[in-house]
Amino acid sequence: MPGTGPPERVAYASGMAVVSRISIAPVKGLALAHPDEVQVDTTGVLANRRFYVVDDRGRRYGQIRNGRLVQIRAAYDPEREHLALTFPDGTIAEGIVDLAEETTTDFYGRPVNGRVVAGPWATALSAWCGRSLRLVQPAAGQAVDRARGHVSLVSEASLRELARQANENEPVDGRRFRMLFQADGLRAHEEDTWLRRKVRIGEVLVRFRGVVGRCAITTQNPDTGLPDFDTLRVLNAYRGLDAKRELPFGVYGEVLEPGRVRVGDLAEPLELSLLDATAS
Repeated sequence: MPGTGPPERVAYASGMAVVSRISIAPVKGLALAHPDEVQVDTTGVLANRRFYVVDDRGRRYGQIRNGRLVQIRAAYDPEREHLALTFPDGTIAEGIVDLAEETTTDFYGRPVNGRVVAGPWATALSAWCGRSLRLVQPAAGQAVDRARGHVSLVSEASLRELARQANENEPVDGRRFRMLFQADGLRAHEEDTWLRRKVRIGEVLVRFRGVVGRCAITTQNPDTGLPDFDTLRVLNAYRGLDAKRELPFGVYGEVLEPGRVRVGDLAEPLELSLLDATAS
């Protein structure tokens, strides 16, 4: 089982950035998994956010409503369509995914169509959370917040800078931000300079489109789901340049060329930034 704590520092050549951690959530809002490699298609990683949870009124039920969801571990094999949920008490709900009726869910004003998942998972989730819940499978790549891109990245240096700004000795755990990739070898927030540029990550070609605005989920401990770090206050103090904008931390983008990405692969821009072009 891959570790869930802070990743070991990956060795890299001077001036080179490498992928230091990969994070996926087979069920949106549940605990992250950390594979050593992933296949990234134009809709993202197939096993990432392949399911989400709704309540009995069809509304999304995630970490904002119940941070303890991160205590449930999900394992999904897309080839076998096999899903297993492991609860903190050791109980496991597993089986082959069987799809039932269609449903539509609101994702920040964007309708997402999916199908309710029949099987043991709804009963297990409902019992653990103390309310009626169901599992939904959307089309691949649709369970993305606010219709953002299917690839996201934050640097280890940015996590260290966030900790420094909060007077913490250890880097902030990147799992709080639920990014697909963490990269080592960059300066703090250097990933922001990759916006509107083509970047090669392993075999995958990405164009980063924007910064990721942060919400209260990042205040939650990634193991317990309980708030224990005032992320938004710290970000606002040193990154809140415009009160009308979301607080930026990390970048997101679209996949131009699919391929595999492994921990230790290079992450490097293929185009000059506007600043670089002006300097040259």
